[in-house]
Amino acid sequence: MKKFICLFCLILCFSFLEAQDVYIVNDEKIQLNTEVNGDINLLWNIIDGEYRYFVSTDNSDLIELTNTKKDGKYQEEYKALLNELTNGTMSTKKLNLTLFSLKEFIDAYNASVDSDYQSTAKRNKLQFRLGVFGGLTNSPFVTNPDNLTTPLFGGELEVLDVDQISRHAAFLQFKHVLEQDELQYSTTELALGYRFRFINKASFNLYGNVKFATLNFSNATVVTDNNGTITTEEFNETAFDVPFIFGIGADIRVNKNSFITLAYNELFAIFIDNQGNFSTDFSIGYKINL
Repeated sequence: MKKFICLFCLILCFSFLEAQDVYIVNDEKIQLNTEVNGDINLLWNIIDGEYRYFVSTDNSDLIELTNTKKDGKYQEEYKALLNELTNGTMSTKKLNLTLFSLKEFIDAYNASVDSDYQSTAKRNKLQFRLGVFGGLTNSPFVTNPDNLTTPLFGGELEVLDVDQISRHAAFLQFKHVLEQDELQYSTTELALGYRFRFINKASFNLYGNVKFATLNFSNATVVTDNNGTITTEEFNETAFDVPFIFGIGADIRVNKNSFITLAYNELFAIFIDNQGNFSTDFSIGYKINL
């Protein structure tokens, strides 16, 4: 466990070393990442929880791309600005104010005006995030008369839309629950699930989980006292279920490619009975974009 914690802290420290440059835009000092470098440059960052995008050329300073709302209608100023910078040679009709959409548009323009320009935009429909986590659980769907908690750890692969902060995601999760002397039960679980982000901000999101398919490899030791006769039985079980187990969680952005994750799982299930203890299943983790 100590090695796991040290590794976690080391990864977290390295995540803060991502290089950024400081710029002055309209008397505002901000740090920006350069996404595209060419005839038109694209820079961006998440500032006060909001995505902000900037462009520049050899003949202009940094200009922010905006999409203000007036009388209930978006003004789409970013389209007008990019139409001007590209001399109307690129259609902005389907252009969105998202990182990949802007990158793809500016990348295509740079390639059209400079034969030596190296394109960097590649359209992938899916984004993958890899995470690790650790915590405590009272295994509420297992007989646990003293409501004891045991450590857990695991990892997760999450899949979501690449061109937006998607509300919808699928995940494949590995989890191992350790046993202890007082509760001699352990399990290794593989689970497929679905996630919906009902609060979905650039810097923070809150979501609900449902694990709709699980495969568990469990070990348990059951001690019984029958009129003073103590008997011990060991059970090894492999079980596939479609339990629909629900939980909640949150992602807190550390930088553009990593997150701290918090989870409260196994609140209830549709097709598995609770064994008398309300869920105490908490974990904290770290997740990165691949």
